[in-house]
Amino acid sequence: MELRLIGSIFAIAFLFPFFPLLLMSLSGSWRWPELIPVEWSLRTWQYVFSSHSGTYQAVGYSLAIAFAVTAINLLLAIPAGNALARAELRGKTWISAILYSPIIIPPFAAMMGIHFTFVRLQLTETVFGVILAHLPPTLPYVIRALTSSYQTLGYAWEQQAQMLGAGPLQRFWYVALPHLIPGIAVGSALSILVSLSQYLITFLIGSGQVITLPILLFPFLNGGDLGVAAAYTILFTMMALFALVFMDRLLKRYYRQESNQVVKEG
Repeated sequence: MELRLIGSIFAIAFLFPFFPLLLMSLSGSWRWPELIPVEWSLRTWQYVFSSHSGTYQAVGYSLAIAFAVTAINLLLAIPAGNALARAELRGKTWISAILYSPIIIPPFAAMMGIHFTFVRLQLTETVFGVILAHLPPTLPYVIRALTSSYQTLGYAWEQQAQMLGAGPLQRFWYVALPHLIPGIAVGSALSILVSLSQYLITFLIGSGQVITLPILLFPFLNGGDLGVAAAYTILFTMMALFALVFMDRLLKRYYRQESNQVVKEG
C-alpha cells in the first residue's frame, strides 16, 4: 500500500508540469488572470500533425540521428571503457579528463571550432555531419556507464573462460557482454536523450537543412505562439519516452532470450 502511494505521488509529481502544457496546447484563448483557458481549440494539434508543418520529417530525423549516434558511441565506448577500467595506462587520469571534458566545456565554444572544420570538410548541411557533431556531448556518458560496468566485471570470469579454450570474441560475447548490458542500456538511454535535446549543435552544423524537433520548437518559443510550442514540447517528451521504452524492451528481450537459452542447455 505504501509503495503504491509513493508511486502515485511520483507519478503526479512527474505529470503535473505537463498539465499546463496540455491546457495551453488546447487553448483557443487564455488571458491573464484566468486559471483555465476561456476558449478551447484543436488548432495547435491540427497544425502540428498537418502535412506542411514538417513534424513527421523532424521526428524521423531526430530519432534516426539519436539512434545512429548511440550506435557509434557504443562502438567507441566499449573499448574505451575497458581500457579506462582495467588497463594499466600511464596518464589515465588525464585521458579520462580529456574524454569527459565535453561535459564541462561550454558547447558554443567547442562548436565554433567544429563548425569551422566541418565547413572545410563539406560536412555542414548533412545528416552525417550532424551525427558526428552529436558525438562529443553524448560519448562521455556512454563511456562512464561502460567504465563502471567493466570495473565491476573484473578479470576472473574471462580468465576462466580463456582456460577453458574460449577465444577473445567468445569471451566478450558470452562472458563480458551479458555483464555489460545494464551499462549499455544506461549509456544508450543517456545518449539518446542528450542527442534528442541538441539544438545549438544541430542548428550550426545542419545550417537549417537538417530539421529536428528542437529546431521546430524554438522558433515558436521565440515567436510567441506558445500553444504550438506547448504541443511540440509534449510531442518531444513523448518521443523521448518512446526511445527509453524501446531501449528497455530490448534489454528485457535480451535477458529473456538468455534465460531461455540457459534453461534449454540445462
